[in-house]
Amino acid sequence: MNIFRRLPLSRLLLLCGLIVALGISATALASALGTGPTPPPKPLADAIHDALAAPPVEGVSANIQLTDHLLEGANLTSGGDSAAGQLTSSPLVTGASGRMWIAKDGRVRLELQSEKGDTQVLYDGRTVSIYDAASNTLYRYTVPAHEDGSGPVTTTAPHEAPSVAKIEEAISRLDHVNVSGATPTDIAGQAAYTVHVSPKESGSLIGGGELSWDAANGVPLRAAIYSSTSSSPAIELAATSISYGPVAAPVFEFTPPSNAKVEEIVLPKKDGSSADSSTHSGEHPHVTTSGQGITSVAVVEAKTKEGANAKQSSPSTEEGLQKVKINGIEASELPTELGTLLSFERSGVRYLLAGAISPAAVEAVAKGL
Repeated sequence: MNIFRRLPLSRLLLLCGLIVALGISATALASALGTGPTPPPKPLADAIHDALAAPPVEGVSANIQLTDHLLEGANLTSGGDSAAGQLTSSPLVTGASGRMWIAKDGRVRLELQSEKGDTQVLYDGRTVSIYDAASNTLYRYTVPAHEDGSGPVTTTAPHEAPSVAKIEEAISRLDHVNVSGATPTDIAGQAAYTVHVSPKESGSLIGGGELSWDAANGVPLRAAIYSSTSSSPAIELAATSISYGPVAAPVFEFTPPSNAKVEEIVLPKKDGSSADSSTHSGEHPHVTTSGQGITSVAVVEAKTKEGANAKQSSPSTEEGLQKVKINGIEASELPTELGTLLSFERSGVRYLLAGAISPAAVEAVAKGL
C-alpha cells in the first residue's frame, strides 16, 4: 500500500475515478451479456402444461440463427456442380442467419441468407417448398391426402391441454432418456424455460437435445441437438429477436425464377411402392437392423436396376464422399457429428447402412454382411 501513500492527492483521486469508471463499465457489460427476464422456477410438468394451455399468438416474426456443424470433418469435395459441392454451399448445411415468419393458421416461411443467394423454406399447410438459390433449384413435397380425400388442415380452434397429472405420467414413461427439469432462462429477450433430454444408453454419437420455449405463450424459441463428442450443439436453430402479432399474407408468397429447376419429392407409399410407377423397379428394398437401441444400425438392401443409366446414376450422387474399403469393395461414406452413412454395391445388391455411431462401428457391421 506504500505506493498509494506516495501518490499526490490529484493522481490518487484520478486513479480512484478510473477504478470507479471501470467498475461501472464492467457492471453494465455484465448486465448486457447476462440473463434478461427469466420466469420463476416451476416443475417441468407445470411449465409444459402452461405452455400448451396458453392462448395462441396471432403470428410470429423473428430473426433467427442457424448453427450447423453436422458435416464438419466429413471431407466433402466443395465447389463445382457436384452434389457434394452444392451440399456444402447450402446455408442449411453451413449455417446462416435469417428470418422466420409463422402465421396463426400454420403457414411458415424461413429465409436463410447466403452470399450465393438466400435459401427459402415455405409451408402452406399442404406443400413444403425449399428454394436453393446457389443451384437455382426448387424442391417441392406435397403432403399426401388422407384416405377420405382431404388433405392436411390447419385450424385455430381452441384445444384442451392435458392435465399436469397426465404430463407427469407421460414423463415417467420415458425409460430410455434422462429428462431435466424446466430451467428458467431467457431467449431473444423473452423469459423462457429450457429442458434437456439425453439418452441413458451410451455408445452412440447422440449426446442429447434441448428445447426452449416462451414461458408466457409456449412459442418455441430454440432447439438444439448435441453430439456426444462435443459440448457445443451440432445443430441449433434459435431466435435472436422476436415479436408477436399478425403477419401479412404477402410474406408467405414466393415465386422462384422462371428458369429454376423443379424437383418433385415423392416418398414411398405404405406398401413400399413409389407413387411414380415409371421409377419403380418392381423390387421392394429389404430393411433390417443390426444391434439394439440407440446404437443399432439400419441396413437397407435393394437390387440394382438393369441398364447403363442405372449404373451411371449412383456415382454422381456419391461424388465427393470419402471412400473406404469393405472386404475389398469400395464404399462411399458420410461421417457426421451425429452418425454415419455408408453405401456400397456387391453382387447386384446396393447396401445402405445408417447409424448414430462412429464410422468404424458402421464399417464393422458392413464387413459382417
